[in-house]
Amino acid sequence: MTSLLRLGVNIDHVATIRNARGGDHPDPMRAVRIVEAAGGDGITVHLREDRRHIRDSDLDTIMAGAHLPINLEMAATEEMLKIALRHKPHAACIVPEKRKERTTEGGLDAAGQHNHLAPIIGRLLDAGIRVSLFIEPDARQIEASMHLRAPVVEFHTGRYAHLFLDGDNAGVEAELKRVADAAALCAKNGIEPHAGHGLTFENVQPIAAIPQLAELNIGHYLVGEAIFIGLDESVRKMRTLMDAAR
Repeated sequence: MTSLLRLGVNIDHVATIRNARGGDHPDPMRAVRIVEAAGGDGITVHLREDRRHIRDSDLDTIMAGAHLPINLEMAATEEMLKIALRHKPHAACIVPEKRKERTTEGGLDAAGQHNHLAPIIGRLLDAGIRVSLFIEPDARQIEASMHLRAPVVEFHTGRYAHLFLDGDNAGVEAELKRVADAAALCAKNGIEPHAGHGLTFENVQPIAAIPQLAELNIGHYLVGEAIFIGLDESVRKMRTLMDAAR
């Protein structure tokens, strides 16, 4: 029997649209309700240092009212650690964060930042929060994640998405193999592999077909498509494509 691939929906960019005008519309909590009804398996939010989309008050509301598990994407800083420990989401995904980047540009260097990450991960785990590290699909980073005791990693699929968009078939196949090999390595060593970044209706199925992957986290594309077809239909269509790939 093929395992179900979970869909985590990142609703950050509902808040981006709201923040463009100020006020309280569109409401990220309304997006949470739609995702819950449409077949999403979790809600992802990234509370950035500059609060460019999700704000602290949004996190308060979502944590209090959501029925799905919350995955808090966070930088490895003392401020974000304190926020995570206060709210205790189901999961905390540690991501690299640069002040001027438009979106997360690559995976976390878990190997190079071991000494900085270890105490943060330890405190999150001690609080009962499931820690995920957003990394490149690379054996060195997976080994580092094992040493850091992370139960989950999420592979950055941005390179795959760019190659797909460029029509580089050989590059796409090579990157798919890299993700598949990394997912198999994780499964062999007791780490649950997830994936996300740049996934669309057009490119999701080859990634979704990788059997060891347990979850995809998708946000910007789904919110963008919601402008044309509605968030409910956007989530349902992605759910259908993922299920068909399995």
